[in-house]
Amino acid sequence: MEELESKTIIGLMSGTSCDSIDAGLCKVYPDLSCELIEGINYDYPKIIQNKIFKAFSGNISVKELCQLNFEIGECFANAANILINKYGKPDLISSHGQTIYHSPTDEKEENLSLKSTLQLGESSVISAKTGCLTVSNFRESDIAHGGQGAPLVCFADKHWFKNAAIQNIGGISNVTVVSNDCLPFGFDTGCGNIMIDYCMKKFYNRNYDQDGTVAESGNISEYWLNCLLEDEYYFNPPPKTTGREYFSPKYIENILKIAPPDKEDIIATLTALTAKTIALSYERFVYPAAHIDRVIIGGGGAYNKFMMKLLRKYLPKHLELNTHEDFGISNNYKEAMAFALLGYCTYYRIPNNVPSCTGAEKSVVMGKISYPN
Repeated sequence: MEELESKTIIGLMSGTSCDSIDAGLCKVYPDLSCELIEGINYDYPKIIQNKIFKAFSGNISVKELCQLNFEIGECFANAANILINKYGKPDLISSHGQTIYHSPTDEKEENLSLKSTLQLGESSVISAKTGCLTVSNFRESDIAHGGQGAPLVCFADKHWFKNAAIQNIGGISNVTVVSNDCLPFGFDTGCGNIMIDYCMKKFYNRNYDQDGTVAESGNISEYWLNCLLEDEYYFNPPPKTTGREYFSPKYIENILKIAPPDKEDIIATLTALTAKTIALSYERFVYPAAHIDRVIIGGGGAYNKFMMKLLRKYLPKHLELNTHEDFGISNNYKEAMAFALLGYCTYYRIPNNVPSCTGAEKSVVMGKISYPN
């Protein structure tokens, strides 16, 4: 194997909220530690964001989907070029892409597996417009080897933390459990901000509940919360993943039919749902398997003061509650950093999935490489 050297890498990530592209210029070291040099948020042009939401709904033609793959690739390149113009070219770019559809089902058709995933953001475009070697398409290899293609950030978590539940709260919430008692494991605990954001847009024409101020002004409807907690997803054992395909606009509109009348109570209860499902998932699947000392929160949820207050209420008092910032890792750019690490491993052909988290049959090298010339 080629001797490992430190590499500067731009990690690119856009999550289920698809409000912007996170770009993080990182230094990744041979011990697989990672330092963020600078991170930026690059807003999607409104027309592209609208097309992405159109794709989420399935109301898009094959031609539009094909074009969107290249348009998103150009947006990712534009984000990377902001950092390149300031710092010069990195050794490589590592792009997660924009997930459009993720289907970890075990269904078959004519004895052919239907398990699949689709991330847009053509890496050949990124490579051509930045002049950088670009790694992309991580999830497919894990799925091809029997996994769910998620969660992938577990790989970074197992190298960066000890005896903790590392909880990301983005559009979807996912946890990695790192403990001396067992192999690392992880799963999606359920909805994160996706339903809160949808209702904030619907009722307030705002993209999200900044600092959780709307939620804190409302009252939690215990009746509605208990109804929502009965969803079968929360009872399914890991490995498991979910996404916008499950917590869809149709799903949200259906649950709103029995929601409390006051809109701030709706936001408060959906915020409580995210916090409560995290706590319940630990009771069901984490504490029986692993000793942990703390819970470390990252993603947008770490900035939601009301959600953090509820997590402190719902979690056992002996567990420390931290954010990634307490460990010198950006809440905003942690996933961009994680994909920089994954790209580093692809470059050096180091297996970078975690089968105990994804359910894959073995460790594999994820990622495909696009060369600039």
